[in-house]
Amino acid sequence: MENVTDRTSNPFGMRPPFQKHDPGNVPAVFGYGDANADFHLIGDHPGIHGGETTGIPFTEHETSERLLEVFRAVGFVSGPASEPVFSNFFADYLHMCTLPGGRPPTTDEYDELERYFDAELRAINAHVLLPVGARATDHVLQEYTTQRHRIDLDMPALHATELRGRGFMVVPILDPVEWEAGDREQLLERLEAILDSDYRQTKGVATRIG
Repeated sequence: MENVTDRTSNPFGMRPPFQKHDPGNVPAVFGYGDANADFHLIGDHPGIHGGETTGIPFTEHETSERLLEVFRAVGFVSGPASEPVFSNFFADYLHMCTLPGGRPPTTDEYDELERYFDAELRAINAHVLLPVGARATDHVLQEYTTQRHRIDLDMPALHATELRGRGFMVVPILDPVEWEAGDREQLLERLEAILDSDYRQTKGVATRIG
């Protein structure tokens, strides 16, 4: 079932429960992209991964734009870096609200926005989840797979690997600020391999086809 919406930014009309942003920043960096995407990129919060003035996830920060360049290379991203066009690709954050000075959210603030993230993830219903960094990866593995208890959260080791979730394929991504030689190429090769396969999964079966 496809989502019937032509909205690129905040396609489901989310309204965050609080506004604590600095003057000149947007109140929240909402989910952005193709609401019928097969690939769902998941970041932490705007203070880490950007978008505090553009309102678009993974923009404004050099390292985050470097990450989007990998998705540009496989055809998911086009257009200018400040206002990219996403195709078969959606991006959002665990915590969408912008906070003073780009500070990290508190535990309570993460908890307060968890239901918004979960609702959007389930509405997009992508086949491949791409969490960026340790917090996003931990959350995705905890909530959308049965494997977190047996996986060491060693992000360099998990980077660009494939893990099976409850109806999802999970491909963790090392935060690009920590990338070393070969990390970009490893992610690019993984994405190309997935695209060359029949990656679409039967929801609820959690297996890869092909």
